Amino acid sequence: MTELLLVGSGSFIGGIFRYICALLLKNSQINFPVATFTVNIFGGLLIGFFYALSVKNSISHSSMLFFTTGFCGGLTTFSTFSKESFEFMQNGQIGLGILYVVASVFISIFAVFCGCYFAK
Repeated sequence: MTELLLVGSGSFIGGIFRYICALLLKNSQINFPVATFTVNIFGGLLIGFFYALSVKNSISHSSMLFFTTGFCGGLTTFSTFSKESFEFMQNGQIGLGILYVVASVFISIFAVFCGCYFAK
């Protein structure tokens, strides 16, 4: 039960951060889902950071559940990312859709690497 509460509370806080990011970036003047892109990159950075800490045994299993499964899970928006990618394609914006998918995936992986690096 404790683990469920850790994941649930982390997800609650992560979801709030995602919503705040969406509010702050909603008036972006470019035709690109900046808020989703931003939280996915930031989530990648954080999950890499916490993963590296766990490998070094510098963070407890409970903290990992709270931060990675909970907070990062509530923060990142892969389902929204998938829907937005589909909408680009559906609206005939194939190039922008491909750019969004490729940039999101590669920069998120790089952010995980950076998170691991910063944790060392």
